[in-house]
Amino acid sequence: MKVDFKKTLDAYSARHNTFRTLVVPPLTYLMIDGHGDPNTAPEYAEAIGALYPVAYALKFASKNNLERDYVVPPLEALWWAENMTSFTTERDKSEWNWTAMIMVPDWIDRPMFEAAMATAASKSNSDASSRVRLETLDEGLCVQTLHIGSYDDEASVLDELHHRFIPSSGLTMTGRHHEIYLSDPRRVEPAKLRTILRQPVRHSAESASL
Repeated sequence: MKVDFKKTLDAYSARHNTFRTLVVPPLTYLMIDGHGDPNTAPEYAEAIGALYPVAYALKFASKNNLERDYVVPPLEALWWAENMTSFTTERDKSEWNWTAMIMVPDWIDRPMFEAAMATAASKSNSDASSRVRLETLDEGLCVQTLHIGSYDDEASVLDELHHRFIPSSGLTMTGRHHEIYLSDPRRVEPAKLRTILRQPVRHSAESASL
């Protein structure tokens, strides 16, 4: 039976116009880092092109060798910048740093990853394929919501999340802004794109002392 983590993992559950607080368990990802505007920087397209061959090599290895099949999870990314207003009021994508990611099941081990990397490298001429790594991300307490619409329309939602909901809830931002792309922008018009927006947080010192 094929596992679809979008349906089985609570971390992939979010509602439009609702900020939800949850604890995200440690999850393991294929990761690759970069910098710049994802719409124009060749590095971003190369990174995505490096992730998917490894992700699918792992899926087929799991199905064929372990008899454990699954749907390759959606593309995700961590985003950060020296000036975080580049995500909201200034919206300057050239300042963005990012880590593009695809989650892998917890039964995938390092030898399987290394074999998948070798398989992907044998079919690619891109230097980006060698920069993919396997790493566990432990975000813990987070706030997330489902954004429906263009990526460029996220700024007002993030402004509400960062400057109103989080501080009014006695929370402080900690980790990096996290996006989960539930829609394929090649097949879905911008107004209907579905993206989970997640922000790791902690209870502020003031709220923790009450």
